[in-house]
Parts: sequence; C-alpha cells; structure tokens
Amino acid sequence: MKKITILIFILLYSQNSYSALCTGRFVNPITDICWDCIFPISIGAISTPPPNSLRPDTLNFPSPICICPNFRAGGVPTSGIAFGYWEPKRMVDVTKRPFCMVSVGGITVNPDMKTGVGTAPSEDEDEGRIGTWHLHWYANPIISILNIFTDVACADPTSFDLAYMTELDPTWNNDGLTFFLNPESMLFGNIIAQTACMADCIASTVYNPLDSLFWCSGCQGSMYPMNGNVAEHYGSIQSGSLAVQRFTYKLHRQMMLNITSGPEAICFPIPAPIIKKSQYRIQTTIPIPGIGPYGCTPYGRSTILHESFKEIQIAGEDFGYFVWQKRNCCVQ
Repeated sequence: MKKITILIFILLYSQNSYSALCTGRFVNPITDICWDCIFPISIGAISTPPPNSLRPDTLNFPSPICICPNFRAGGVPTSGIAFGYWEPKRMVDVTKRPFCMVSVGGITVNPDMKTGVGTAPSEDEDEGRIGTWHLHWYANPIISILNIFTDVACADPTSFDLAYMTELDPTWNNDGLTFFLNPESMLFGNIIAQTACMADCIASTVYNPLDSLFWCSGCQGSMYPMNGNVAEHYGSIQSGSLAVQRFTYKLHRQMMLNITSGPEAICFPIPAPIIKKSQYRIQTTIPIPGIGPYGCTPYGRSTILHESFKEIQIAGEDFGYFVWQKRNCCVQ
C-alpha cells in the first residue's frame, strides 16, 4: 500500500511538472495544413468541386465576369474574372500559459512575467467549469508565401507577422472591461436569444452557420462575453475553438477584419464590425493536425466528429489552429 501511495504521488507530481511547461512546435506547411480545405474553388457561380456538408461554401459572384472601379486609372472601371477560394489566412495559438508561443516552437517569449493581464484563475476554473485562454494571432498568408494562385488570384501582400497577443490586452479575461466595450451583450444574455443558438448549431453542423445569429457560436456556445473566459467548457478542443471564434468576432468589432466573401466583396474587402461567420473555417494543427474530411470545419460546428485524439493530457493544454477565410476577388 505504501508503494502504491508513493507511485501515485510521483505520477501526480510528474503530471504537474509537465503541465507547467510550454509545449508546441513549428507548424509544417506540408503535413500540418489540410490542403483540400482550399476547395471549393469558384469562377463566377460555378464551384469545383461542388460544395457539400464537409466543404460548404459561401455565396459567390453570379457572373464569371466582374467589373470594378480602378481609382489608380482615373476612375475608369476594369473588368476581370470573378474568382473565389479558401485560404489558411491566420495561425492562432490557444494556451493557458501566458506568452507560450505554441505554433513557433513552443517557447516562452517572456519567462520573467509568469502571468499576463487578468489571468488569475477563479474557483470555477480550478474546478474545470471555466476555461481561461490566451491567444496569439499570426498573419500567415501561406498562399502568397508558397506562390499558390499568385498569377490568378488576388494575392495578399502581408508577410508573416505576430499581429496580436491577448496577454497585452487588458480587456481579455476581464468580464467587466469586456462588458464596458460591448454593452450589447445584455441583449443576448436571455433564454430567448440563447435558444435561437440551437438553430445555429444545427445549421453549422449540417452546412454553414447562420450569419444573422451573430451572437451565437453554434454548438460551441455564445460569442459573448467577447473574451477568453469560456464558461461553456466541456472539452479543451471545444473550448479552445470557441475562444478562437470569439477572438475573430472581437477583431471585427475593432475593425481589424473585413468581409472578404460574397458578391458584395468581389472588388474590395468590406470593413465590418459584425462577424460573417460563414466565411471562416477552423482547423487544428497542434498537437495533432486536423487532416481529412473533418480537417477544417465551419465556425460553430460540433467538435464531436473531429476532437478525438486531438488533446494530449500530460503535455498540457496548448493548441494551435489555422483559421481559413473565404476570399472572392475580381482577377484583373
């Protein structure tokens, strides 16, 4: 009995020691990206292959020919080909360890600062009912970096960059400050608004989420509060995915993300304070890449079919994701 007690103590101590480490690796663009998520590709309203429940699509430009204003040519409109594709636009770290850079080697960039702003765990978090996450948002236009579609599509001139760290954002993980910036959350914290999210859960699981229900994140929970405190914590993949979706909405509210899909965005991206959920997909890259038919899923879709074996308990709760974004453009 004494040996068993000592063994249990050693196992518990070892697990705590490992969990204190920042885990991760560099994302391999060949093996860690679900490249078939780039489909369907469209010219006008015709998509190849046709969209389905595994690879749904947004509404495309109705004609193969598009005409856009050209401000650099004295306002003379120019014509082009209406093109559409899905791009792994952003890379995201989701971690409970402040300054843990999961997708760039699993290093801690600031080991002297043990906690970030607003990261003190609550009693509910200790009991497992709330997940508190930090995110690192990377601009990673891998399509442009690898020169894919460079000659035929609207290439993104952005280079690889760390664009946002929630540890430096005082509104992240602070419900009071988040409410102050998003007081409309009062309108959606009632049973009627949350019941409507059931329709969004069904829609996102069958095809695409309902953009009109912008306060819902489908089967994952609510988009509010727009921070990393996830009360709907049923599993780390589900909870981390919800944190990514909330953060995407937060960037829209801060006018840092645009609408890039649909006939309305064929000429220029449109600034939008409200998220268009249907133009996004999420894919797990770390610790286990999401590859295959369930590799990337629309925002709000149930994680039941793709979360198995994606979480390594001993290594801790450090995850990497790719955010895929639909792009419609008029190729000149």
